[in-house]
Amino acid sequence: MSHSNSTASAPPQRAVQRNPTLTGELLAEFAGTAILILFGVGVVAQVVAGQNGGDDSIHWAWGLGVTFGIYVAGRTTGAHLNPAVTIALAVFQGFSWKKVLPYSVAQFLGALVAALVVRWVYADAIATVDPDTTSATQGIFSTLPGEGVSIGTAFLDQVVGTAILVFLIFAISQTRAMPPGANLAPFIVGLVVVGIGMAWGSNAGYAINPARDFGPRVASWLTGYSTAMREPVGNQFYFWVPIVAPVLGGLIGGALYKVLVERHLPDEDAAEPEGRVRTDH
Repeated sequence: MSHSNSTASAPPQRAVQRNPTLTGELLAEFAGTAILILFGVGVVAQVVAGQNGGDDSIHWAWGLGVTFGIYVAGRTTGAHLNPAVTIALAVFQGFSWKKVLPYSVAQFLGALVAALVVRWVYADAIATVDPDTTSATQGIFSTLPGEGVSIGTAFLDQVVGTAILVFLIFAISQTRAMPPGANLAPFIVGLVVVGIGMAWGSNAGYAINPARDFGPRVASWLTGYSTAMREPVGNQFYFWVPIVAPVLGGLIGGALYKVLVERHLPDEDAAEPEGRVRTDH
């Protein structure tokens, strides 16, 4: 007497295609930005307070932080991790304007929480080299103009740096261009950040990301840096420069890519859905 397997003839079940909810997207942006800051602010704390390392380690750790942050959030949101990128995607790539503010808040909160973690872990080292929490260690958390650099020059520097960043993100994520191979886009974007740091890091610290700068700046202000919102030489308010200038630079970079490159690309390949930074070819 034979016994048939009752499941043998059942049709194979397909995996449920689950689209991320807005909450899931925001959590991904929070987590990805937090990873970025844990590496980026962490390495500056190590160099400045721990007196271990130098400019090269700072540039590479920021680039690796971007890479790892994109790997964290890329599948869910494309990993914006930067309000300037989010706004540029809304203007030029059809990303939903309704999500711009929530994404930006999630990015800011991720940066804030991660910077608080760095502040906590490196508290003893910071107290050793700068017990009064002055501008001598403020640069661990947020950017400042370099010696002899005016606010106007720092603003221009951030416009140019962020324009380069967004221009190249669009180039890397555009499937009709020459995108990187499978899962390499995060690494390539990380290298872009390393390159920007090496080429554009001295004037104003290459924030190129409002959340990256303002989140840690608020964290430092909450934990004893009373002058965190100002630059140390003229005591002028400076916090707005790494917010406004990157947004403007991102719009310029996105517009230049549209005009100079995207409009002239061939149509052989299907385009990536609008508003998403392609990281999972």
